[in-house]
Amino acid sequence: MKRLFIFLLTNIAAVATLTFVAAVVCALCGIDMAQVLGGGGYKGLFLVSFLFGMAGAIVSLLLSKTMVKATMHCKVIDGSEGEAERWLVATVEDLARRANVKTPEVAVYPGEANAFATGAFKNSALVAVSTRIMEQMSREELRAVLGHEMSHVANGDMVTMSLTQGVINTFVIFFSHVLAGVVQSAMRGKDERRREGGIGGYYMYHMFVQLFQTVFGLFAMIVLMWYSRRREFAADAGSARLLGSPSPMIAALRRLGNLRPGVLPDSLKAFGITSGKTSLFSSHPSLDDRIAALMNLPPDYAS
Repeated sequence: MKRLFIFLLTNIAAVATLTFVAAVVCALCGIDMAQVLGGGGYKGLFLVSFLFGMAGAIVSLLLSKTMVKATMHCKVIDGSEGEAERWLVATVEDLARRANVKTPEVAVYPGEANAFATGAFKNSALVAVSTRIMEQMSREELRAVLGHEMSHVANGDMVTMSLTQGVINTFVIFFSHVLAGVVQSAMRGKDERRREGGIGGYYMYHMFVQLFQTVFGLFAMIVLMWYSRRREFAADAGSARLLGSPSPMIAALRRLGNLRPGVLPDSLKAFGITSGKTSLFSSHPSLDDRIAALMNLPPDYAS
């Protein structure tokens, strides 16, 4: 849960910052941003939207591990801190070998039961678990949770989510500008628009852009969360494969159902472990649906 929250928050901040900088430059220069974007027609507008949309997603991806460490108060461990930490690091190392990826950084953070993985690249990732989940789960259950997170890493889910977010950003920005231009033209005649000048035209145009981006952003979130739920099923199945059986993951999910879940930032929600009831805006399927999917895996799946 937490990883998705931080990812989305960083993505929104990056896109907003890029848009704000472009808007300020245009306003100071007396340039109508609507005319600038429209000057190259829809092809030019789509190219600008693509650059802005992908830039926000890439920036959030590259900053994901740094942002998580700072916001979640993660303490990176090497196993020398104690027996529990030593087991945790050794388990992640073993799962990394099984998943054929480089061992990620291992961290512990204060909070209720949860875990997540993040990082721009699967060979330089971070896997973190909360202090409470270490206390409340058996080692076999926690190993299954770590297998789930290592599957996210091995599957490259952070990169895939970033690319998906970038594409969604592109279309949100593109259609927001298109509709803002249509509304602006409908509300003002061409002669009036020329008389008002660039700055006045920009403010009206930008107001409608922000409005449409907010509306389209909600619909885009539904698509992104649907994709996130698909990746959760895949990570659960990946844990079953790494451990050789779906039973530990099933036990871990059942245990989570009886624990108070830790709340993760939005940018991390898709890469955490907890889930409640499924809705259009849920990053995770329900625990019951995840358990059912694991129980329906082919008998030879984990062999």
